[in-house]
Amino acid sequence: MGTQAPLSAASPALAGGAQAVDRALALLAAVGRAPPEGAPLSALAQAAGVAKPTARRLLISLMGAHLVEQDAGTRAYHLGAGAFLLGLRAGRRHDMAEQAADCVARLARDSGDSAFLLVPQGDEVVCLMREEGAYPIRTHALLAGDRNPAGVGAGGIALLAALPPDEAAATLERIAPATAARMGEAAAHLPADVALARERGWALNPGRVVPGSWGVAVPVLWPDGRPAAALTVAAVEARMGPLRQAELVRMMQAEAALIGARLARPLTPGASPAPQPTLRTAKG
Repeated sequence: MGTQAPLSAASPALAGGAQAVDRALALLAAVGRAPPEGAPLSALAQAAGVAKPTARRLLISLMGAHLVEQDAGTRAYHLGAGAFLLGLRAGRRHDMAEQAADCVARLARDSGDSAFLLVPQGDEVVCLMREEGAYPIRTHALLAGDRNPAGVGAGGIALLAALPPDEAAATLERIAPATAARMGEAAAHLPADVALARERGWALNPGRVVPGSWGVAVPVLWPDGRPAAALTVAAVEARMGPLRQAELVRMMQAEAALIGARLARPLTPGASPAPQPTLRTAKG
């Protein structure tokens, strides 16, 4: 009996297996985005772009791994106990909200304006936290839980600018339709905005997403220099002159360095935090 030839990287079997994994992950992500009452099979299949029989088969596999569960009464799907445990384990390294909560609160208190923590997620940016300052006129262009294409807003620009230039350019090309849908003609400014942010070490959104709503942002870096998050302060245009931009950037850079030091500690227990790259301070 002859030996079976090994599967090549381009073989149909491997390609089909990768496709099944991609579909299962898309379904898992759709379940995670479902409302508290869960989501029915039809909605999940549509969100993942698969046929209902395929969605059902993959959901059964996810339930077998305890990543998804189905309510016996409503038949809606929810994240399972396995997903909760994975989240707890990932949180030891990636709970950025816990690492940055006091920093975001200080920024809101000291600036008087709205302060945010954003994290990259694929080609998108997710707002993890929003803290309100005391100034009575606020911008509501970004809320906790909001998800936007990378590059939308000051935080998204700061995260792209912290990537290697070729990687940032590839991302901008990939998300061009999404940014155009979100920002209209203003999306054409993104490549120049990212390049300027890379040169300065901080990003400015001069009302490109919502007219009159301005923001400044700095990246928070992992020890290897990759962007882990972005700190943003947003305010109405009248409170965002050049001198105040410089003041806010100095405040955010100090908080970003503190978060970066916290992120470095678990990587080398007992060692001093890895030094963070020096970002040039804004000039008035």
